[in-house]
Amino acid sequence: MTYFARGLAAALALAGLTSVAFGHGDVNPQPVNTDALPDVGEEWLIENPYRAEKAGDEVWATAVSIGDSAYNQNCARCHGLGVVSGGLAPDLRFLEASEYGDEWFVERFQHGYQQDGVTKMPAFGEVLGQKAAWAIRTYIETRPEDGALDAHSARLTEIRDAIHAGTGDAAKLKEELMAVAAEVKTASGAPLADSAARQAALFLDGSPEGAKHAADALTVGLSAAH
Repeated sequence: MTYFARGLAAALALAGLTSVAFGHGDVNPQPVNTDALPDVGEEWLIENPYRAEKAGDEVWATAVSIGDSAYNQNCARCHGLGVVSGGLAPDLRFLEASEYGDEWFVERFQHGYQQDGVTKMPAFGEVLGQKAAWAIRTYIETRPEDGALDAHSARLTEIRDAIHAGTGDAAKLKEELMAVAAEVKTASGAPLADSAARQAALFLDGSPEGAKHAADALTVGLSAAH
C-alpha cells in the first residue's frame, strides 16, 4: 500500500469514527481564471497535461501559480493551507505524481464523493472545468515533503536577513537559492518542488518590491518548517 493510500485509509477511518464531517458540500466554488493555460479539449483526460516534461517549464510554472490560487480558494478549507491536512481530509501532498494519482484526483474532482448519503466533497468538474482541475493538481504535486527545508534553514535565514538589509550580491543570492531549491524533494515524487527557496529566487529581480516579496516568501517558508 502506498504512503498516500495508507493516509487516505486512516483519514476515512477517522471520519467514520467521529461525528465531525470533513465534507464541504455547502461551499460555493470560487471561479478560476485559466485563460493563460493551453486548452486541453472537452473530454476529460486521465493524466496531467501541465507537467513540465510535457508542456514545458513556462506552462508548468503558470499552472502552479493558477493552481495555488484555485486550491486556496476552493480546497484549503478541508485539505489544509499549503495542502497540509489537519487529519480529517486526505493529505493530498502524498498523492503520487503518476497516472494512478491523476486518475484518483480527477475522478474525485469531477464527481465529488458521498458517504452514507452525505456529501463529503462536492463535484467541481462542471463548475470549475478541466483546466482548473489540472492546475490545482499541478500545484498539489509540487508541495515539498515534511522537513524539506530543515537542512537549509540556517542559511536561508541568513539570506532572508541579507535581503531585508539590502546587503549581499542579489545575483549570487538568487543563484544560491535556486541551488537549494533543486535539492528540495516533493512529497508526491514530482521532480521539482515549488519551495520557498524557489519562490524567493524568482522574486529577486533587482527591484525593492521583488526583494520584499523574496524575503516574505522565505519568512513564510521558514515559519512553516517549524
